[in-house]
Amino acid sequence: MFTLFQTELYKIFRRPRTYIAFAAITALITIVQLGLKMDGKEYAAFVMADLNNTFQIDGKIINGYFVCYVVLQLLLVHVPLLIALIAADMISGEANMGTLRLLLTKPVGRTEFILAKFLAATVYTLLLLVWVAVLALFVSMWLFGTDDMFLLKNSYAVQIERVDIFWRYAGAFGFAALAMTTVAALGFFLSQFAENSIGPIVATMSVIIVCTILSTMSIPLFNKIKPYLFTTHMVAWKEFFDVKVNDSNETIRGTIQNPDKLIRSSLVLFFHIVAFVGASVYVFKKKDVLS
Repeated sequence: MFTLFQTELYKIFRRPRTYIAFAAITALITIVQLGLKMDGKEYAAFVMADLNNTFQIDGKIINGYFVCYVVLQLLLVHVPLLIALIAADMISGEANMGTLRLLLTKPVGRTEFILAKFLAATVYTLLLLVWVAVLALFVSMWLFGTDDMFLLKNSYAVQIERVDIFWRYAGAFGFAALAMTTVAALGFFLSQFAENSIGPIVATMSVIIVCTILSTMSIPLFNKIKPYLFTTHMVAWKEFFDVKVNDSNETIRGTIQNPDKLIRSSLVLFFHIVAFVGASVYVFKKKDVLS
């Protein structure tokens, strides 16, 4: 199976469209960084417009940690599309080229075949997120420097000390990896049902869009199913940047406001990954491969 896994990785990274995702991410992050580098003071003034009369903040609001947070908010909405371009092509692409039957003549079971392909898609997903981390976090730290992190929530503000930030990003990217692997598992599952890549890619994005709408709409009927939708939990990485406060309303270093929510969201996403991959194995073992 390891040899097949290596082969699948080679096939992924020899395709020119694989690098479209890395190029698109590079362009998007560069645009955001350039914009904040040129007009950061104006953006900070806009962010602080309603708070300037309440309290004064010493230090740089626009620093590397803050820029990374802005980038993640913008980018993690679009990364699923880039993941779907590869994950939803893993089986359907082989069927489209007429190589699926040939691959199954090798002395490898169908379960091992599916798992090797999914692991290759997962590695691609993780490498994409590592690239996001390098550009969004480390390059931003180099360009903008570091300082305490100031964030505005819906009804309150959060200030996190500089020494208490980096581990939060490590956790946030780890959680994002789990969320994006869920997207990869969904696209991989849908690739079982088509003989061209367009259908599964469009279907994957359609499912994500519909589920996202259901997750954000406050309607009693939808509220019952929200906890079971993976899109409801994909944004839980933000919980790493919500801290507890003491009686003096000072942030407590090393704390997370709702750790239970993070654990619950992680379990839901992990369940979806297992369900999608398990369903992929089941469907493929029953599938009559004719292409």
